[in-house]
Order: sequence, then structure tokens, then C-alpha cells
Amino acid sequence: MNMAPQELERSASKYASEAIKYDSQGGRGMAITNYQKAIESLLKLQRLYPDSQLNKIYAERMKSYQNRIMSLQSMSQNDVEPVIDPTASPAEQRSNLANNSKNSFDEMVMKEKPNVRWDDVVGVDDAKNALRESIVYPTKRPDLFPLGWPRGILLYGPPGCGKTILAAATANELDGYFINVDASSMMSKWLGEAEKNVSKLFKMARGYAEREGKPVILFIDELDSLLGERANEIGGEVRSRNQFLTEIDGINGKGKNMQLYVIGATNKPWSLDHPFLRRFQKRIYVSLPTLEAREKLFELYTNMLKLDGRVRSHTLASIFDGYSASDIKDICQSVQLKVVNEMFTTTVYKEPIEGENPSVPRDISVKDFRETMARRKPSVSMDMIRAYYKWSEQFKAL
Repeated sequence: MNMAPQELERSASKYASEAIKYDSQGGRGMAITNYQKAIESLLKLQRLYPDSQLNKIYAERMKSYQNRIMSLQSMSQNDVEPVIDPTASPAEQRSNLANNSKNSFDEMVMKEKPNVRWDDVVGVDDAKNALRESIVYPTKRPDLFPLGWPRGILLYGPPGCGKTILAAATANELDGYFINVDASSMMSKWLGEAEKNVSKLFKMARGYAEREGKPVILFIDELDSLLGERANEIGGEVRSRNQFLTEIDGINGKGKNMQLYVIGATNKPWSLDHPFLRRFQKRIYVSLPTLEAREKLFELYTNMLKLDGRVRSHTLASIFDGYSASDIKDICQSVQLKVVNEMFTTTVYKEPIEGENPSVPRDISVKDFRETMARRKPSVSMDMIRAYYKWSEQFKAL
């Protein structure tokens, strides 16, 4: 059975985090194994969903992990990599960083935005409206905002509800630049000191905004990897978090005339340190789709499927309460796979012959959706939803 995209994304993130942990401890073999597993999960995502608007992001991450594997494999047992081995001398650390940090940083950051429009983002109208108010309108008419406008926006909510696509669509709406970075990669020791990575990231974003005069969306995914609360922090993590505070305060202060916005995304907002929350003046809950939104999603994803006349989008939307946008896409894909499998396994199926009409699957029924639902449960539990609502009651800021 195929894994849902959010399950594969979580799997890739888990393996990458484990790889980074072993890498930082000098556990080369386990680091390589986990980097390879992260790549495998991302490859499955690309193969299962070749038209996904996030495939460029996955490709960049795979390239980064593969380069690190090659670097680890080329090292002898006596090689010392300064950003991993704390016993290396300062001179060795500076030498290695000078050779590797620039290329590693470039591989970590994606500077091309996916081709996503507002109309492609279905079912998160509150979030879209909040982003328009915070970014789109002030950028188009700054004269209407004498008191300024938010530069830091936090998108939080369950996985698979469109946080990344929302940020990309905002950049497209403004014809601006979209800089996408995974915070867990930024915190990785092998990509260079995290503190320097944070500084480089903001310097790059400011450079685009100043040189091109266009809006820049700096999107930081898995923000809790960078700004989350930790019981046992090491010095580098503390410095990187302080550097982030310095950089975002600079945008809100001296950088007020720049069209630079920081959008952070997290599935775990309760993990964020409170001092960082006030830097994100807008904190937007990207929730599970409503009944109306689910209906639109089913219309979108069943548009190219052959349904029988009794299947109605409204009926499906009612049945699949509690399912995320990516869940609904997976359901529609699974239903199509179900009827295609029936066609291939029937005793009367014959391979197509030139000049004859090929066999086609039967029409999809509501029963097919119900049977698929029995095998595919929602990816977001009610406990998670309650946790989001509880956090929103305290910290939501639309």
C-alpha cells in the first residue's frame, strides 16, 4: 500500500533529523544510512506525485543529502571535519569551512518559486485573506499603511494543509522572489555553523530586495527546528537563535522600507520559544478544510476521473470530515487505483491491439470511496486538532 504524501514527508524529515544527529556525533555509518533513507522517501514522493508543485523543493533536499553522503564516503577514518568534531583546532575549522560552506549553503536554499497561484490554494480562505492584508496590500499600496505592517508571519497547523503552497502563492501574487529553506538543514552542523547560515540567509534575502526592488518572501519550513524550546542546548544553537532575533529585528527596524517578509511554518507551534512569537506579528492557523473547502477539493481532484452519475462532491465532502487537503488528493488517487486494478485483474481483460479500443476501468461509485475510506484514515488525529485549538486560543494573531 502506498504511503500518503504527508507520511512520506514526515518519514523524510525524521530520517534527515536522525542523520544530522549521527553526523554531528561523528557516527558516519548511521548518518549515511539515514541520509539514504531520507532520499528514498523523497524519491517516492516524486514518483507517486510527479505533478506535485513541491517537487523542486524535494529535489533540492535530495541533492543536499546526496552531496553530504559523498563527502562522508570520501573521508578516511582519520579525517576530521571541523563542524562535526568539536576537538578540531580553530585553524582546521576555519580551513574546512572556507572550502565547504559556500557550496553547502547554496545547496540548502531554494531560490525558485513553484508555479502556484492563489486559485490553486483551495480551502484556506482565512489564511489567504490574512496574507493579503499583511503582505500583498501593503506591498502594492504602502502609502495606505502609515503605521507600517507585519514583516513576520507564522503559519501553523496540521501537515498536508498547504502552508508551503500558501507562501509560494503569495510570492507569485506579488511577482516576487521566493527563498525556501528547511530550518532543520540550516541547523545541521555539516552545512556550516548554524549562526552563520542564519546570517547568510538574511543577507541573501536583503540583497535580492535591495538590488531588484521586488518583494522577497523568505520561507522557513520546520521553524521549530530553529526556534523550538530545548532542555539541553549547545552553544551553537543558542547563538543561531539569537542571530535570528537580531536579523528579524533588523527587518522590523532599519529594514522597514524593504519589501522583505519572513514566513515561518511549523506543525508544532507549542514548541516555539515565547520570545520568538512576538517577532511574528501575524500567527495564522492553517486548519483542516471546511465542508465547503472539501467539496471544492473533491471537484478539483475528481475532475479528470470517470464517476458514475450518483457521485456528488457535496456527498463526498460530508463523508470525509476530518481529512486534510493532501488526504483528499490521496483518497481520489487511491479510488482510481482501485478501479484500474480491478480492470487489470479481471479474467476478461486483454492487452490492447492496434485498431481496437483499449479496455477502460468501470465508473467510480460512492461505494468505492467508502471502501477506500475504511482503509485510509485521516492523517491528523482529534488530539492534534484539540492541541492546535488550545494553542490558538492563547497565541493566534490574525
